Amino acid sequence: MTKEYIIYADESIKRGKKFSNFFGGALIRSQHLEFVNTSLKESLIRAGLHNEIKWTKVTSNYLQKYITVLDTFFDLIAEDKIKIRIMFTDNRFVPQGLTAEHREQEYFILYYQFLKHAFGLRYANKTTSAIRCRLYLDDMPDTKENIAKFKGYIEGLTKHFRQRIIMDREQIAEVKSHNHVVLQCLDVVLGSIQFRLNERHKEKPKGKTHRGSKTIAKEKLYRHIQKRIRQLRPHFNIGITTGKDGSLENLWYHSYRHWKFVPEERKMVESTKDK
Repeated sequence: MTKEYIIYADESIKRGKKFSNFFGGALIRSQHLEFVNTSLKESLIRAGLHNEIKWTKVTSNYLQKYITVLDTFFDLIAEDKIKIRIMFTDNRFVPQGLTAEHREQEYFILYYQFLKHAFGLRYANKTTSAIRCRLYLDDMPDTKENIAKFKGYIEGLTKHFRQRIIMDREQIAEVKSHNHVVLQCLDVVLGSIQFRLNERHKEKPKGKTHRGSKTIAKEKLYRHIQKRIRQLRPHFNIGITTGKDGSLENLWYHSYRHWKFVPEERKMVESTKDK
């Protein structure tokens, strides 16, 4: 069997209270793909979940069921059968010198940077044989023309990876998350991170003095996810770029990493105040 890397990628909110432009990715080596999918599907059955799981669907009634599935997901991450990367921007760092085109194409520019750098693919292949990369991107909210252009840029990364990682536009597919359990689990993890970083755990329904049950359930699930992350890396800080532990190669070797993307040209502004 030809060795491949399969990357599932998704994005969350574009603009948040404190952090924005959330992107997430899950990388699986082809030899682990069947085991990963089978394990996650079996965990869904054990939990009694028969429909697509998503962060937006988390409720108190489903909390323990989601924990069951996410525990399987993090067990696979701990075994390095799945690598997870989360990227986001900090609203305090405002990019400078952007053209109108830059602003218009911001989504694709950030997505490109995420796929180019987040997994450390430059350090992934030390053999003399090229490894093909298959990309499954959750449906992208843009025109066919812009998406086709984006796929062309991704294909061009083959040169950046010195022909050791092959990006072929024919292997870049837009998919529906309900057909891919890895994307569903990624959606929950990504959603939990943006939920906490943007302090949505503090939100109360309009006119109410207490938080809603759904918000409380989401905070509990986030805390469980945080605990599982810290089992991989003690004292993990979700709001900063994960340390490289002295080597750039750990951009690849680490099983779970966050990346706070900071523009090279930027102006720092005061953080958003609570209203």
